[in-house]
Amino acid sequence: MGKGLHYSIRKDKSYFITMTVVEWIDLFTRLNHKRLITDSLNFCTQHKGLEIFGWCLMPSHLHMMCNAINEFQLADTIRDFKKFTSKKLIEQISNETESRRDWMLDHFSSAADKHSKTKYYKIWQDGNHAIEIYTERVAWQKLNYIHQNPVKDGTVEHEQDYLHSSARDYRNIKGLVDVCCLTPPVITTSSEDFFRT
Repeated sequence: MGKGLHYSIRKDKSYFITMTVVEWIDLFTRLNHKRLITDSLNFCTQHKGLEIFGWCLMPSHLHMMCNAINEFQLADTIRDFKKFTSKKLIEQISNETESRRDWMLDHFSSAADKHSKTKYYKIWQDGNHAIEIYTERVAWQKLNYIHQNPVKDGTVEHEQDYLHSSARDYRNIKGLVDVCCLTPPVITTSSEDFFRT
C-alpha cells in the first residue's frame, strides 16, 4: 500500500469513501430513495459529527470526502448511517409499486443470506474502500473525481447541473446536503489527472 493509503477508518483523519449497493444494483433512481440519503446525510452532519467536504450520489453508490468532528468516530457514524438507511430503503421499496420491487427485494434478501450478521435484507456492500486524504493535492484530486462522476457517466454535461452532488456548493449554488467547502475553490473539470483514483 502507498503512503497514507489504507482501507480502515482511523480517528482524526479525513477520507474519500465509497458506499456501494450490493451487486451494484441501481437503487437510487427514484426521488424518494435519493431524498432518504440526502436527509440522512444532513442528520449525520447535524447530530452525528459528520463533516462532508464533497459528495455525489450515483445510481448504485455514494462517494464522500469526509471526517468526523468532536467526540464522534467516523467509522461509527458511517455504520449507523448504513444501518438506518438500509432499514428505511427496504421499507420504501416494500411499500411502492416499482416494477423492480420484487426483483430488488429478492437480491437484497439473497445478499443477507450470504452474510451471517444480517437477518433479512442487505443493501450496502461491506466496507467503504476508505482512502485517507493525506495531502491537499489528494483532496482536490478526490473532490474533482467525485464531482466528475455524473459527467463521465453521461448524465450531465456540467458537474454543477447534477442535483445530487456537492459540485453545486462549489459553484456558490446551495446544494441538498450541508457541505464544508474546501478553499480555495480550485475547480479543474477538464484535466484527466484529476479523475484518477
